[in-house]
Amino acid sequence: MKARIPMMKTNTGEKSVSVHLEQLQPFEHHPFRVVEDDALKQLAQSIKENGVLTPCIVRPSPYGDGYELLSGHRRVAACRLIGRKTIPAIIRELDDDAATILMVDANQQRENLLPSEKAFAYRMKLEAMKHQGKRTDLTSTQVMSKFRSNESVGSDSGESREKVRRYIRLTYLEENLLRMVDEGHIAFGPAVEISFLKHNEQCMLLETIITEEATPSLSQAQMLKKLSQEDKLDIDAIFDILSEQKGNQVNQIKLREDQLMQYFSPGTTPRQIEEIIFRLLDEWKRSGGLSKK
Repeated sequence: MKARIPMMKTNTGEKSVSVHLEQLQPFEHHPFRVVEDDALKQLAQSIKENGVLTPCIVRPSPYGDGYELLSGHRRVAACRLIGRKTIPAIIRELDDDAATILMVDANQQRENLLPSEKAFAYRMKLEAMKHQGKRTDLTSTQVMSKFRSNESVGSDSGESREKVRRYIRLTYLEENLLRMVDEGHIAFGPAVEISFLKHNEQCMLLETIITEEATPSLSQAQMLKKLSQEDKLDIDAIFDILSEQKGNQVNQIKLREDQLMQYFSPGTTPRQIEEIIFRLLDEWKRSGGLSKK
């Protein structure tokens, strides 16, 4: 028999509770990841010493007992890391669309979000907003409503409407190609362009990228997209395009990932690795670099 959970009403009418971690369920299709990195370990140590200062936000699970976690995923992970059994939480009665919007807004302020996390978060929020105000007719007002929704998603996240649209395009990438974007192997601009390729074309592109160890530049990605729209894109065309030497491939320096990662904690993102490397190089340069005897 489950223990009774102490509960009290807040001034806003919301319920503030101490929730057992085993009662928490992930929000369906939640796009954000929690990595056990140094920052999470520091958060865990802070919670161990000071407790959880900001309650999580949850809603009653639509599937039965327990709660769906909307905000506070890193706090929950940190609590699990130190063996804590409960966490303070605020319960809100929200429908699926309102819960989706709150979940995205609460998590998108985190630092170092991966492109795929932003992409699926923006798409989820946009679809929820459109669903809240959906129309059954196909009028120009509906088109304008879509633009306003894009703009609202962008303004809430500090991105332009066009940038939000481009991020959402990434959700149409084949899974392994999207992973390459997250890992920094494919740049954002080319990734948006190749997201317009058909699935089988993306699979052929992935095969060529792996065998030729080459990723498309922006101009090459635009060429791939154009051939796809003309129904002229096949494996030979993809090979011809990717085999063309790009300006940024001349005298390119490659670092082996297995050797590089021994210097970094698991879960360190490519962007973080790049920032650390250049910071250390700057310090090395200021200390004299190669000229120092």
